[in-house]
Amino acid sequence: MAVNPVPVVKNPVRPKERFLVFGAPAIEEDEVNEVVDSLHTGWLGTGPKTHQFEEDFRQHKGANVAIAVNSCTAALHLSLIASEIGEGDEVITSPLTFCATVNTVIHAGATPVLADVDPATMNIDPTKIEALITPRTRAIMPIHLAGRACDMDVICDIARRHNLVVIEDCAHAIETEYKGQKAGTIGDYGCFSFYVTKNIITGEGGMVLIKDEQHAQRVKVLSLHGMDKDAWKRFSNEGYKHYDVVAAGFKYNMMDLQAAIGLQQLKRVEQYWLRRQEIWQRYQEAFADLPIGIPADPEPNTRHAYHLYTIMVDEARAGISRDDFLNAMTAHHVGVGVHYLSIPEFTFYQEKYGWRPEQYPNAMRIGRQTVSLPLSAKLTDEDAEDVIKAVRTIILGAD
Repeated sequence: MAVNPVPVVKNPVRPKERFLVFGAPAIEEDEVNEVVDSLHTGWLGTGPKTHQFEEDFRQHKGANVAIAVNSCTAALHLSLIASEIGEGDEVITSPLTFCATVNTVIHAGATPVLADVDPATMNIDPTKIEALITPRTRAIMPIHLAGRACDMDVICDIARRHNLVVIEDCAHAIETEYKGQKAGTIGDYGCFSFYVTKNIITGEGGMVLIKDEQHAQRVKVLSLHGMDKDAWKRFSNEGYKHYDVVAAGFKYNMMDLQAAIGLQQLKRVEQYWLRRQEIWQRYQEAFADLPIGIPADPEPNTRHAYHLYTIMVDEARAGISRDDFLNAMTAHHVGVGVHYLSIPEFTFYQEKYGWRPEQYPNAMRIGRQTVSLPLSAKLTDEDAEDVIKAVRTIILGAD
């Protein structure tokens, strides 16, 4: 979709030198010191800090097993491989997600099948899933988009009745809860991202939570070349230990340099969540009178992670197209995002699977109207007010 050039604004909300970067993380001195400690000790790759981060995250989630990897993409891929999902199999997922979700299914050798989203929650619509199940279906991969919990009762019931694996894509959902259960612990696997824009970060990085001990062992081995011992075990002060290669694995391990950041970030996960909740509510109040769509309130008995705050810019209603709005925000020196264009909008999937956006009308409409506004624990009150002022100025035509 073509995007017009960024317009010139006479009186931008923020000066150019104070451009508000979308998704900038909150980094504090504790993270710096922890990374420096890794440099001093010499453990830069997978080592004691990675193992400690795994244990801390496991306890935080109340999970059986947590394995740190280099991305949520790796976590999703490993979950599929450990479940022996591959050639000839199908995996049902959402068309409103980052391409990595679908790509991992393809890399596993399976075929992705898309079920349209609910227009209000923007999550996969459980009522659309069952009609897509065939004898080849092996898994459902729900995405807790923006931090809002999917309807896991219905999804898990479908999975039980059809003997399907449930792999939760929790890239946005570190703090998300559903009816007292923490996201990532409801399905068979829970896959998390610590990318630089996420709620807690390691720069690049991910984690997979696993219920089944046998599957967990397979994920652990596959995450590092298929070796039965990682570097921490081989080079510890207990002496060198020879390893065996028991599978054709991947280079998916997390480094201690990454885990060092995550260890300290995880200590402030609740503090950061409360700050984002505060900003989210300020946005809700500030935009309630504008001719744009704003997020639905969190569903009862759930906890929203407040990872993204997304508005819907419908040109017929707002008087400006979504892409022109994006450029107008940039002209006011406020960074924005799009989460996401629907998967069938992209050339590769159209050519490989024949998908067309019109086949998934809810995802298509959302993808063409959605805008993500800055929502980070790093935002000051002044930053949040600048975002509000920019949105209101553009929508109300005061530029």
